[in-house]
Amino acid sequence: MFVEKVRDIVGLYLNPPDKAIVLCVDEKSQTQALERCQPILPLRPGIAERRTHDYLRHGTLSLFAAYDAASGRVLGHCHQRHRHQEFLRFLERIDQAFPDDGKTQLHLIVDNYGTHKTSRVSRWFARHPRFHVHFTPTGSSWLNLVERFFGKITLETIRRGSFLSVRHLREAITTHIAEHNKDPKPFVWTASADSIFRKLNESLS
Repeated sequence: MFVEKVRDIVGLYLNPPDKAIVLCVDEKSQTQALERCQPILPLRPGIAERRTHDYLRHGTLSLFAAYDAASGRVLGHCHQRHRHQEFLRFLERIDQAFPDDGKTQLHLIVDNYGTHKTSRVSRWFARHPRFHVHFTPTGSSWLNLVERFFGKITLETIRRGSFLSVRHLREAITTHIAEHNKDPKPFVWTASADSIFRKLNESLS
């Protein structure tokens, strides 16, 4: 199954079907709203940015995101919890964001987290036949381009921030996504499935 899933997902990146939108979907769960006990000290000549190791916790939220592999645009929404109910609400947002024109198919790349496979979620997909789900192999989140976006928002906004509340964190995430979408630059996937298998075999030999 690993080989088949890798070929399937890499094929979507390198040769997507006609009249299709490829969306990389996942959740950045349990994102903490941390308030630094001291202000972050900015960069100075010869001195790196500094932040204290101690902080106050103000709660968590989960960022649900759909990354358009072709355009680089991101549809994101924050929820307090990370359950199939929230995933269903996010699927409705995707459905509204990409109106059904009777021609365009939506291909969603998701991982194997249980939230994505409940009976209610399966029934939702059955009622929306233009949605096609592609599961990444277990332990292979690196195949999902939305993880690269999560790394970017973590580095640029979440890890470097100090948040007074969950609301403050949500506002920072929303602002980051809005700024990103003003001039999105898609991550370009270049590795073929064969090159991936070759490197994996070399690492194991």
